[in-house]
Amino acid sequence: MRFKNTLYIVLFLVSLSAKASFVLLPMDPETQQNHLKAYGITYWALDKQYKVSWLLNYRGGSFLLPDAPEIRKECQIRGVSFEVLSDGTANGILDEISSPSQNMETVVLEKAPKIAVYTPKGKQPWDDAVTLVLTYAEIPFTPIYDEEVLNDALLLYDWLHLHHEDFTGQYGKFFGAYRNAPWYIEQKKEAEALATKLGYSKVSQEKLAVATKIRNFVIGGGFMFAMCSATDSFDIALSAEGVDICEPMFDGDESDANYQTKIDYNNTFAFKDYILERNPMAYEFSNIDVTNTRRVLPDVDYFSLMEYSAKWDPIPTMLCQNHTQLIKGFMGQTTAFDSDLIKSNVLVMGENKQNGEARYIHGTKGKGMFTYYGGHDPEDYQHKVGDAPTVLDLHPNSPGYRLILNNVLFPAARKKKLKT
Repeated sequence: MRFKNTLYIVLFLVSLSAKASFVLLPMDPETQQNHLKAYGITYWALDKQYKVSWLLNYRGGSFLLPDAPEIRKECQIRGVSFEVLSDGTANGILDEISSPSQNMETVVLEKAPKIAVYTPKGKQPWDDAVTLVLTYAEIPFTPIYDEEVLNDALLLYDWLHLHHEDFTGQYGKFFGAYRNAPWYIEQKKEAEALATKLGYSKVSQEKLAVATKIRNFVIGGGFMFAMCSATDSFDIALSAEGVDICEPMFDGDESDANYQTKIDYNNTFAFKDYILERNPMAYEFSNIDVTNTRRVLPDVDYFSLMEYSAKWDPIPTMLCQNHTQLIKGFMGQTTAFDSDLIKSNVLVMGENKQNGEARYIHGTKGKGMFTYYGGHDPEDYQHKVGDAPTVLDLHPNSPGYRLILNNVLFPAARKKKLKT
């Protein structure tokens, strides 16, 4: 009789195990102990050919994976919270999400996107928030720079991040404060040597050629994500094609007279009608950025994410998935964008309305898409040259960093057929 009872217990446990067919990575604030590494688990599962569903607006944008011992083990190793679900429970969740009355949607993620990060050789991971969070989340990426871009290496990738670069050839407008600093002198010398090696007489000309290749990558169907000064300097470089906007200390000759009147806003991705900053001593490219005019105290510096219809607007919904709609602000050379200077076809997904500034914007260009995110580091309010690196182990649930990782996974989504 005792043997019979033991057998029943074993069979009961086996039957429970057999019913556990899914693993849920919850992304709500109460349950998930490491939001950032949860993205890494999702990417890892896609790379292993597992089918993954992104449950938009369900518990902070949770991920549903098939139940497998190696997935559970990987979650345990990386410290990611997970829940094991039966078929019945999982189907109940999917039914709830599919209800027309719920602002939720299930998006199937098909494959792990190939990721490139445009960044100079020798940069440390903490110099750039995206490089930092990709490394922390254990999502693989390939660093590339001008030589690779000009040799059409972008054809190998689905997703490109632009490091905090100056595409205008003005060396980040650091001249006023750092022109005598050894690192500035060395970086200027290296940039000039690279431009010469690649066959250009000026750094501004070489950077424009790089920006043009990146533009073509997006038009052809690529996804581009840029932060801080890479956002406005990229657009400015495209709009100044054929126009010398660099003063003598940057390129050795005078800028074009009245160059402001020659700027072509039709060439930009996101911005219009901006006025360039002519003063070479000023740490600013134009009035796109509001760093010098904003009046916000650090302890009340927040921006809010817009809410979209998950079923009708899945793209911005994916990009805004988070466990909070209120994100702590952070500064950078380009902190935020003047809302009046954003093109009407560009979507503002995060903004500080009171201050008239956009922090997080998205748009399409040809067959591809781009996202611009203002600021330098979501967990370092006022990052300065030489500051210590951010330790993401101290910020595993950072909502500001989650926005970056939403963009990383976004290209993995299965494209839905349009209803019209």
